Amino acid sequence: MIKVGEVLVSDDVRDVEFVCNLEKCKGACCVEGDLGAPLEEDELEIMKEITPAVLPYLTPEGQREIQKQGSYILDEDGDYSTPTIGGRECAFAIYDDKGVLKCGIEQAYLDGKISYRKPISCHLYPIRITKKKNLEAVNYHKWNICSAACALGKSLGVPVYKFLREPLIRKYGEQWYAELVEAMKK
Repeated sequence: MIKVGEVLVSDDVRDVEFVCNLEKCKGACCVEGDLGAPLEEDELEIMKEITPAVLPYLTPEGQREIQKQGSYILDEDGDYSTPTIGGRECAFAIYDDKGVLKCGIEQAYLDGKISYRKPISCHLYPIRITKKKNLEAVNYHKWNICSAACALGKSLGVPVYKFLREPLIRKYGEQWYAELVEAMKK
């Protein structure tokens, strides 16, 4: 583990090479798993505010689930996440013309309809953040559905922390990221 400020960073964030390969995985991280995207408490109000602008981007099934469940749910562990369709894909997921799952929230952002890009947990993936008492732990989440991303990252020589530069800066700031890069060189 590497400590940067009050954040512990797993060595895997430096050592694992990773570049999303949507051509291969088809956005499987938006459909696999038990729950939707994890949400931080400060994102809950944002999710409620942006939902009306995002709904037109979504599938009819996604729209129905959000109307039924709301913009977020509280799971059995007491954590918040996006609602899902039938316990599978995120209700905010959309399909492009190649059948790749993408984020309806992000598409609304890219179209200038909202100023919020997408949940930070999605933007940071394959990093997952664990909160402890006075600090956070940044860990690489290894998942077989991302094997194509690992292969592409390896062929390009791009470690996780470089691939996720933008979302890490979004989460922790420019100065923190500069300190992370220095710590990774040591």
